[in-house]
Amino acid sequence: MSAPKWYVLHTQTGAEAKVRVGLETRAENAGMKHLIHQILIPTEKVSEVKEGKKRIMERKFFPGYVLVQMELTDDSWYLVRNTPGISGFVGSGKTPLALPEQEVDQILRQQEDKTSKPKPKVEFSTGESVRVKEGAFANFNGTIEEINPNRGKLRVMVTIFGRQTPVELEYWQVEKI
Repeated sequence: MSAPKWYVLHTQTGAEAKVRVGLETRAENAGMKHLIHQILIPTEKVSEVKEGKKRIMERKFFPGYVLVQMELTDDSWYLVRNTPGISGFVGSGKTPLALPEQEVDQILRQQEDKTSKPKPKVEFSTGESVRVKEGAFANFNGTIEEINPNRGKLRVMVTIFGRQTPVELEYWQVEKI
């Protein structure tokens, strides 16, 4: 038996959770649960303010990929390769390449950080140009002057009648241009 190592599986985007369940079920049915140790879909929490209400959602930070910690044998390799939704292992050549330990540690740390502190779904920076999508100033372009992530609001300088005017807008009311 080889020691369990982390491998990256390529899946269809959006099918990561289905792949995890399918792989767990297939390993259980084949009596190989002892070879598949962990299946991880790295996610982060993102906050979005819409119509004044703050919502926290989860977003995958490697869409289309699943990490699996497993003991690589011919049987476990065959089981994973033939699980519906899995295109294959990431790596070159015929045998899958394990992720280096420091890279796995970094991904796991990143996962913990990103699930404990939600970040804004869309990140803006001061001086960035935006277009107003909704509200009284729809279709106006402007420049971000100030960002308030706790309230989900931006102060945008919009040119109205030839004058720069500050307008307070919510994140969802603007888009990057």
